[in-house]
Amino acid sequence: MRKTMIDAFRFCRRFVPVIALAFGYSAGLLAQQPDYLNTQLTPEARAHDLVSRMTLDEKAQQLEDWATAIPRLGVPDYQTWNEALHGVARAGYATVFPQAIGMAATWDPKMVHAMGDIISTEARAKYNEAQREGNHRIFYGLTFWSPNINIFRDPRWGRGQETYGEDPFLTGKLAVGFITGVQGDDPDHPKAVATSKHFAVHSGPESERHTFDVHPSPRDLEETYLPAFRATVVDGHVKSVMCAYNAIDTWSACANKNLLVDHLRGAWGFKGFVVSDCGAIQDVTNGHKNAPDITHASVISLEAGTDLSCSIWAPGFNTLADAVRQHLVSEDLLTKAAERLYTARFELGLFDPPGSSALDKIPFSANDSAANRAVSLKAAEEAMVLLKNDGTLPLASGKSKAPANIAVVGPTADLIFSLEGNYNGVPHHPVEPADGIEAEFPASRIHYAQGSTLAEGAKVPVPRTAFSEGLKTEFFATTDWTGRPVAARADHDIQAEWGDSLPVPELRTHDYSVRWKGTLTVPAPGHYTFSIEPADAFPWSPKDSYRLTLDGKVVGEGELRHHIDAAAMGNFHFAKGASPTAPPIMNGGQPATVSVDFTDTNAHEFRLEYSHSGDQAGGGIYLKWEAPAQAQLDEAVAAAKASDVTVAFVGLSPQLEGEEMPIKIDGFAGGDRTKIVLPKAQQDLLEAVAATGKPLVVVLMSGSAVSLPWAKDHAGAIIEAWYPGVEGGTAIAKTLAGENNPAGRLPVTFYHSVDDLPPFTEYSMKNRTYRYYTGKPEWGFGFGLSYAKFTYGPVTLSSSKLEATEAAAAPLVAKVTVKNVSQIAGDEVVEAYLKTPQAGGPTHSLVGFERVHLQAGETRDVELKIEPRQLSSVDEKGERSILPGKYELTLASTQPLETETKSEASFTISGTQPLPH
Repeated sequence: MRKTMIDAFRFCRRFVPVIALAFGYSAGLLAQQPDYLNTQLTPEARAHDLVSRMTLDEKAQQLEDWATAIPRLGVPDYQTWNEALHGVARAGYATVFPQAIGMAATWDPKMVHAMGDIISTEARAKYNEAQREGNHRIFYGLTFWSPNINIFRDPRWGRGQETYGEDPFLTGKLAVGFITGVQGDDPDHPKAVATSKHFAVHSGPESERHTFDVHPSPRDLEETYLPAFRATVVDGHVKSVMCAYNAIDTWSACANKNLLVDHLRGAWGFKGFVVSDCGAIQDVTNGHKNAPDITHASVISLEAGTDLSCSIWAPGFNTLADAVRQHLVSEDLLTKAAERLYTARFELGLFDPPGSSALDKIPFSANDSAANRAVSLKAAEEAMVLLKNDGTLPLASGKSKAPANIAVVGPTADLIFSLEGNYNGVPHHPVEPADGIEAEFPASRIHYAQGSTLAEGAKVPVPRTAFSEGLKTEFFATTDWTGRPVAARADHDIQAEWGDSLPVPELRTHDYSVRWKGTLTVPAPGHYTFSIEPADAFPWSPKDSYRLTLDGKVVGEGELRHHIDAAAMGNFHFAKGASPTAPPIMNGGQPATVSVDFTDTNAHEFRLEYSHSGDQAGGGIYLKWEAPAQAQLDEAVAAAKASDVTVAFVGLSPQLEGEEMPIKIDGFAGGDRTKIVLPKAQQDLLEAVAATGKPLVVVLMSGSAVSLPWAKDHAGAIIEAWYPGVEGGTAIAKTLAGENNPAGRLPVTFYHSVDDLPPFTEYSMKNRTYRYYTGKPEWGFGFGLSYAKFTYGPVTLSSSKLEATEAAAAPLVAKVTVKNVSQIAGDEVVEAYLKTPQAGGPTHSLVGFERVHLQAGETRDVELKIEPRQLSSVDEKGERSILPGKYELTLASTQPLETETKSEASFTISGTQPLPH
């Protein structure tokens, strides 16, 4: 019986105290507990003890993203892969913040920190609930593969939306804010683990990322591509780093000793674990030919310092046991990697008695709370960048009344994808811009029209105007629409997104069906192509089907998922030998298309039925269409003519720009863009509504820079709203009304055309980003207007003459007095730019910034500390040092040449002082 008790004790660490007390052997059992269950020992010591008890094969299995359970040691299976770029992703409802590029536009590390803190709170709430339910699924863990801190060097890159922009200093400061928010204040007991990715020199093209070999100059590597990563390790104490798909100087990033040994663990002293991007170990052999097969690729990656392979549906580091037996690698390296991984899990408290930490007690109600949503709204407000304003905005303020009639037009005015961005959670009750404006201007009549598609060949949701009477939505606890509906509600369109969550709480089952019914009215006779798309279910394979009925006739029905094509995943190949806890190879979404020729604009009886079963993931469906372009334009023009002002919502969608996508239409290829101008369909829309003579406000929703030369000349005002999150529509409306005074700043340069840039595949920084661009941009990095006006006093420096050794020992302090000289309160972002004496150096570089709030007429002294690394320069050999000579410092509302709101000073440094990598 005693042996049985001990086996039970080992099998489930969560019930150690219960088992011991139940059998009356509390003292005896606890005295015999292994060291890895001793909470008085360090996480490193506990990890060492646990890993020492594993067999060679067990250790290898732990080096996979789908780490298998070891029942005899009480080790549950664990999925290291979890996402939280701007909210906990892919795990049901969560607070969705603005996309990372929008968070960057806040220029507010405190706000990014607050987001990180909320993310880890919601992550703990989800994890605690999942543990209570016995749910060990992917995306319900506490090791998060965020943030993405690659430098957004070229606006064509589709994943640039996931980054903090083009500047390494800004990126580093915001990344540290995110990481310290996610990991918390106690390094020995983090709330969650953050991961800096993708290390390194990774920013497209998406179509070539599995084979691309980058040869950055030593200077570009040290000056641009590595500083943000260094900051997250040295200043942010990040606990995990992800190596990239691409190769650097011939060697895959995950087998690159220069990056992982010399820089990461050597120069920077990184102590955490390194995880590969998913399928990147396959790229070591298939894409970069650094090894003959997956086993040898795993060996050289482990030897270089990669600890964990994300292999999905193929073998990876689990082949390392055989590699040891073949004498290809030392078992000590497997042991070291496993200990790093388990150190993180022990730090997270995953092997401690339940309830022993306050983090274990975070309730599920802490997820997706009203308080968290309010912070997301504040972040979205801070992210708004006012690019132009001739006095058209705000639409209502002070004594002025809101316009009696407002036209809201454009494809992003009611597009859920353009609220979310990618790598997102599921927003609960998202506020679209059209709804936000209606709520903000209750006395105004809102005339809404979709106006256009996003781009020729792209489909957009069937708009609410087509369902003028609304839709009755019924939910059934069966998969075939039988029985009485358990709930019903009214919807204005079909952009239904639930993910792992239930559509309505009354269902209580993930096998359900939904029916929408009402009438459909098209804007003009013609040919319409409808698309019925299922929600993302990665990596699971639920069963989703639909039935579309018009005027009592079934015009389309069938399945909405099919077996996934591995060819769409670059050099990744499905193969036998994947982790046994990985799910079966998934069935990907298979949108259905139905074409209908309408001969009239009468109301047609409409019914769409959707069935979901087989797995909780992927609940949701979108009804889209391609409508005649002229019919859409005519609706928008009519709305503009009936209004006093037109607010046009244009831009992009993460279904056009993003990660390795199959899309290929004019301006878009594989997730990247081939043009950066506004797509023609939307440009035609802007010109058509402007021709009515009504004032025009343009709201751009995008994850990257979009060139707007016509709008810059003809629109009364332009706002960049990014992908603004769950409360995005509210934030936009408040900004239009003047209730939110915009103060966001661009984290990227807005160029006129791709013709102004080097080839996308060229990684040299020559003529790239504000530091080296030789032309005049449409809007520069750091640009952003306000409804308020500010003035700057003289700059005072802590010293105007320094020795290089002094400059390397302590920061230079710059102070400036900023005054709000307007009648409205607002934020000002004080930006500090430095021109060093380096010949051929950057035009100037951002070296400090602070966002401050000033009441009308208020004056405040702003102090910026310029750190030694920001004073330094990097030579052609990649060596960093503080140089002698004259330095020119500008404190301004944006870059020195783009504003009159600035103050300048100079100082000199004598001597030279090298700085470490």
